[in-house]
Amino acid sequence: MIRQLCFKAMKLTGWKFVNNVPDSLRSFILLGAPHTSNYDFFPAMALSWLMKRNAKFVIKNDWMKFPFNLFMGPLGAHGIEREKANRVEKISNTETMANFFKEFSELVLMITPEGTRKATRKWKTGFFYVAQKAQVPIVLGFADYEKKIAGLGPIIYPSNFEKDMAAILKFYSTIKGKNPSKFLLDERYSSLTL
Repeated sequence: MIRQLCFKAMKLTGWKFVNNVPDSLRSFILLGAPHTSNYDFFPAMALSWLMKRNAKFVIKNDWMKFPFNLFMGPLGAHGIEREKANRVEKISNTETMANFFKEFSELVLMITPEGTRKATRKWKTGFFYVAQKAQVPIVLGFADYEKKIAGLGPIIYPSNFEKDMAAILKFYSTIKGKNPSKFLLDERYSSLTL
C-alpha cells in the first residue's frame, strides 16, 4: 500500500518512470543512486511497486525490532546482524546477502552503493560480489531530481570488475540527486575507461 501511494504521489507531482528491465528477469541486485537524502525513500518505494517483484533492502537488525518491524518489514526491510555475521559465524555481509537469493526464488535486493547520504568518494563495492556469488545481474536504479525521472536503467552482468565499474560510474555521472553536492563518483574508479 505505501509503495503504491509513493508511486501515485510522485506521478501527481510530475515524475516520470522508466523501466528497462524485461518482466522475465525476476532476480537481481538493484543499485539505488544517487542516495543523498531521506527523500530517496519515496522513489525507492515507487520503483519497488512499479517492478511488481519481491523487492527487499538490507538494514541494521536493530530496525527490525518491535515496534519498527511493524513498518519496516512490510516495506521489504531485511535485517542483518553485522557483528554476528562478521565475528561469530565468520560469514561476510557479502556472503549473507548472496544467500538471500537462495531463500527466495525471486528477489530484487536494493542496495545504495554509496552506503550513506553524506558525500563520499569511496563507494561500497560489495554489491558487485554479491551479484557474482548469487549469479544475478545488477540493474542501475536511479532518481534524477533535476529531470524528475526515476527508473530501472541498464542491466550489467558482472564479469570484469573494472570494466563494469566504469560502465556504472559513466551511467550515474549525469544523474542529479536531491542534494547534488552530496553525490560523488567513486574516485578509485572514475578515471577508468570502457
